[in-house]
Parts: sequence; structure tokens; C-alpha cells
Amino acid sequence: MTDPLRIFATALCTIHSAKLIAFLKEYHTQEQIEGFVLGMPKRLDNTDTNNTKHVNIFNKLLTKNFPDIPVYLVDERFTSSIALDTLILAGTTKKFRREKSNIDKVSAVLILQTYLERSVSGAPILANL
Repeated sequence: MTDPLRIFATALCTIHSAKLIAFLKEYHTQEQIEGFVLGMPKRLDNTDTNNTKHVNIFNKLLTKNFPDIPVYLVDERFTSSIALDTLILAGTTKKFRREKSNIDKVSAVLILQTYLERSVSGAPILANL
């Protein structure tokens, strides 16, 4: 999520994918969601990864459940490794870093912050599908 001025990205929480749409519907009753930003997994040569199809399926699910809310795709290459490096530099324990949800939160913040910076600068974001 972002601050009201859309300057800073912050982590909200991690939710199991089976419960995510219900969580987002409930969240949307309390907070206005202006858009969704999804990390699009790509290989270095820009080809799809095994996870790309899952993101595309989820993108369609979001669009079906929230037809008036745009979905933006952002290249997520290296976000997990940058997230891990960030947690190491922050002095977190190995036990903390082994918890996938902690890496996922930092990765999500990196993806959203990338979107925010590109949207302000006018740099291209992948695609609005």
C-alpha cells in the first residue's frame, strides 16, 4: 500500500492466495483501492518464467472481481534477491529471513515503489492488461 501522496510504498501483510480475493474485497470496503500493482516474473532474456502464467491468471481474477480498478504490471526481476540483501543489511536474523512471507513483504514494497517512481517519472510500466 502507499501513503496518501503516493510517495512511499509500505507492506500491508501476506495472505494465502486462496484467501486473497476475499481479503481484498473486505479491505476495499474499508479503504479505497485505486489500483493494483502486480510483479511480472520474467527471465533475463525477457521470456516468461514458470510463474508468469500464475500472475496472468491472477490478473484476470482481479479484473473480474474488481472491473473498475486498473491492474498494472511491473518487472519483478531481482526483487527477491534485493529483498534478501536488504534484510541482511538491516541486521535481521537468519531465522527471520528464512520466513518466506518476510521476503515477500519486502519484495512487494520494492515492486510497488518501482511502480510509484516510474509513474511519477513517466517511465514505462510494463502493461495495463
